Order: sequence, then structure tokens, then C-alpha cells
Amino acid sequence: MKSWLICIDDTDDIATKGTGEIAEEIANLLAQAHLKTKANSDRCWVTRHQLFVHPDIPYTSHNSAMCFRIETHLSVETIKQICVTHLLSESAAAADPGLAILDMTSMYDINALIAFGQSAKVAVKTKQQAYELAAELGIDLTEHGGTGQGVIGALAGLGLRLSGQDGRVKGQLDLGNYAAGVAAELSVADILSMSSLQAVLSDNGDILAIDERVLLSGKVKAVYRQHMFALLVSQHESGWVNASKQTLKAY
Repeated sequence: MKSWLICIDDTDDIATKGTGEIAEEIANLLAQAHLKTKANSDRCWVTRHQLFVHPDIPYTSHNSAMCFRIETHLSVETIKQICVTHLLSESAAAADPGLAILDMTSMYDINALIAFGQSAKVAVKTKQQAYELAAELGIDLTEHGGTGQGVIGALAGLGLRLSGQDGRVKGQLDLGNYAAGVAAELSVADILSMSSLQAVLSDNGDILAIDERVLLSGKVKAVYRQHMFALLVSQHESGWVNASKQTLKAY
């Protein structure tokens, strides 16, 4: 089997299905095709990558790309067909969808791809720049409606995911009996055992010991940092709390 990294951008419009939801649906469709079944219970982590917000860049609300990784025996042709069919079916009429597919076993310049992604967080990039880099690195980059501006974010999202230091996981963590809005204190060991997370990290990057305790409140979200899916926490008085909405904005 091969490992693939897939990213989409600019598929939605106000009051339509979000790009993150479409990415999850594509990931599930690919998993179903791989397993030849109509049901798939495995969690595929879709990460949201924030890009540059600027008047010269059209976006719906936040200008973010959505990326996921999948391991499959499916050919690139089949993978692309499934992705494109769903994009054409589910993208908003006013959207400018872009799709990037990377064979992670190929010989590509990871540093160049990461640099493009990081640059797209702070500067306006062009479709020409995206297509030139994709051609140079052997990445399948295509547009599927509108202006096709989404190819920029799709390529950038690949680089940001590969950096291992960027991305907020779509959705809210399911941590057993914890319910959003009702504060609860859990140990790091409990948090890891009740989720698929790999670590609990402080906002300065330290890995918390398994006996540390975290006070959870509000929506609990994971991030992708240090090449791990992790719960991000902040120091509050004498203990730890899950990162605030403001802190997570950087992801």
C-alpha cells in the first residue's frame, strides 16, 4: 500500500457545506473503496490550515485548506476520480475548488513544499506559482470550477501538514463522559486512553506527563504539532486548561 496526502481548498460558500466536511466525506469514500465496504469506523484526521487573509485573496470566511492522509492500494487514477466526483457534486456553485494529491513515497522536495505552505500564510501567492511548483515536485494539482484559485491553498495545505507544526483537527474531541459546557478534570493518561491523541502539549511545546491533570471546558479541539495529534493546553493559575479559542486561532 501507498501513503497519500490529499488537500482541498475553496469548495464552499456562505450557508453551504464546509470544506472540512467535504474533506471528511472524501476520506470516508476512499476508505470505503479501499475496504470495499459501505461502512468505515476508522478515524481519519482532517486538519485545517490557516492561510493568509488579504483583500486580494477571495475566501468564504477564514481562508483555510483541509488536508488528510490515507494509506490505500487504490491507484492514483481511482483516488483522483473519487475526489473529483465528490468535489463536483458537493462544492458550492460560487466556489473555486482546488485539489492536490501527493504520493508520499515519491521523490519530492519536502522543504520546497513546506516553504510554499509557510509563505502562503503570510503572502499572496498565484496560481502560476502553485502550478509551477506542483509540476516540479510531481504533485497532481487540479482545479474544478470557478477561477480555480483553490489550487493555491490545496498545495499550501500539503506543505503545512508536512511541516508537522501546523493545523487544527476538524471537529471536537470525544472524551468519554465529558460534555462541552460542563467543566471536568481529567488526567493526561485518561485523555490519551479515551481518544486517538498522541500527546498533550503545553502551548510552548512541552509534553505533559501522564499524571498531570487538565481542566476541560467548552469545545475541546486537537492540533497537529511536533508531528503529533495533540491536545493543546495552557497554564492557568496552578493547573492546566485546554487551549482557548483565541490560542487555537493560530492553527
